[in-house]
Amino acid sequence: MPKMKTRKAMKKRFKVTGTGKLMRTHPGRRHILTKKASKRKRRLKKQVRVDEGQVKMYKRLMGV
Repeated sequence: MPKMKTRKAMKKRFKVTGTGKLMRTHPGRRHILTKKASKRKRRLKKQVRVDEGQVKMYKRLMGV
C-alpha cells in the first residue's frame, strides 16, 4: 500500500502546535482593510484553534 500524500494546500493553511492542536488564521484580512476598524483588524491577526469537529479530517489530509 503506498503512503498517503500530504495535501499541500492544507499544510499551507494550518499549523500544528507542539501538543498536536491545529491553528488557523482568521479570514478577512487580505484586502479592503480601509473600512475595517483597527480593533477588528487586530483581532483578525491572531491565530485560533480549529474546531474539534474538523480536527480529525484536517489532520488526516495533512498527514499528521
